Amino acid sequence: MHAKLTIIFSILFFSLSCNTGTHGEITPRLIVSENRRFLATETGDPFFWLGDTGWLLPSKLNREEAEVYLEDRRQKGFNVIQVSVLHNIRSAVNFYGDTALIGHQIDKPRTTPGNSYKDPEQYDYWDHLDYIVDIAGSKGIYIGIVMLWGSGVRSGLVTADQAKKYGEWIASRYKNRTNVIWINGGDVRGDDSTSVWNALGTAVRRVSPDQLITYHPFGRTQSSKWFHNESWLDFNMFQSGHRRYDQDTSGLAYGEDNWRYAADDYFKIPVKPTLDGEPSYEGIPQGLHDTTQPYWTDMEVRRYAYWSVFAGCCGFTYGDNAVMQFYKPDDSRPAYGAKEYWDVAINAPGASQMRYLKQLMLSKPYFERVPANDLLAEKQGEKYDYLAVTRGVDYVFVYTWNGSNISLDLQKMPGSEYKTSWFDPRTGSYTLFGTYKNKGVLIFDPPGEKETGNDWVLILEKI
Repeated sequence: MHAKLTIIFSILFFSLSCNTGTHGEITPRLIVSENRRFLATETGDPFFWLGDTGWLLPSKLNREEAEVYLEDRRQKGFNVIQVSVLHNIRSAVNFYGDTALIGHQIDKPRTTPGNSYKDPEQYDYWDHLDYIVDIAGSKGIYIGIVMLWGSGVRSGLVTADQAKKYGEWIASRYKNRTNVIWINGGDVRGDDSTSVWNALGTAVRRVSPDQLITYHPFGRTQSSKWFHNESWLDFNMFQSGHRRYDQDTSGLAYGEDNWRYAADDYFKIPVKPTLDGEPSYEGIPQGLHDTTQPYWTDMEVRRYAYWSVFAGCCGFTYGDNAVMQFYKPDDSRPAYGAKEYWDVAINAPGASQMRYLKQLMLSKPYFERVPANDLLAEKQGEKYDYLAVTRGVDYVFVYTWNGSNISLDLQKMPGSEYKTSWFDPRTGSYTLFGTYKNKGVLIFDPPGEKETGNDWVLILEKI
């Protein structure tokens, strides 16, 4: 059934079997913050969601490869990995040839008696997922489990009753893992099989009341459109998608303006956190399907990240084309024209740069942060000239993607004097450049010439 594991991995796996299924101080349970805008740990510390789309991790990687991937993401500052458990109902099988279901029925998971980590012959599909969840937890990483990818539901393979039974089963299996976050949906509109998604969400909420639940919607849509008022939904997620402004002609959404989704969700009642759970991936064709188009790069990834977070999001999910599908040399051909294998693509520049956003947001008082475009003294720019502004009580951050001048009216802020610095999203470095009296309009000229990708964050801190 499986090749024998190395001695080192057997010892590691046995050590995981001895834990309680929780990770205590490493991955405390997550809650929605008191002001309902952000996520926090159960002890009240801020939790900035920095996710990676490792969609096919449970099916494509063996245990050694999974450990390599998760350790890399830990070192790069990621704290959430989004995975798809049943990506294809008809062929839900993992690296070892273990199938997930009996007869392609989601309410009949295929399990083997016992799950002794000492005997590889007893492992099954779900034991492998147990391993991934536990090794991630040992590294301080949360696993966002997409329970059921939308394509199978759209195909009519799942009833609401089956979704209910499956939700109860999988929630019972993982309800004691402190590092599990539930993701309903899976690249699907909420008005497609709504009863299935509500049955699944309600079942998981009933069995596992202390774990967070969200919904991953179809491209250029947001979970709040269908499920904002559902009691099982703790926070919203939107998928801003992979299209340029000129490619978004369907009238569904906002082109590259992913900050608009955040603004939509921010003012909904009841208040719930939101984040971009799938923006344009690094290394994927613009528009997704036509591989003759230019590919998205790290500079666009940074733009999506800073625009959405500064607009009020509780975090951001990064993605890389080769990594999300774990493209390997023995694959017949990659999806969406991936050009590198996953173990090379994990070092794409954007993946390393995401940690700087997380560090910046956690460097100041976190829960007081609000969108603050009202501080702009001139008319807001459009498209790539857009300036994203966020502030706390005593600080202001302004992001420009192309080095546009920044005009601010600080008279709306407290304090008589501010020190200023430039933050480089590419390197995470700060350059202090002066102090300014809080009098009238101040104009700031970012380093370098105005051009796409010359992005900076202006930081003002009250003295």
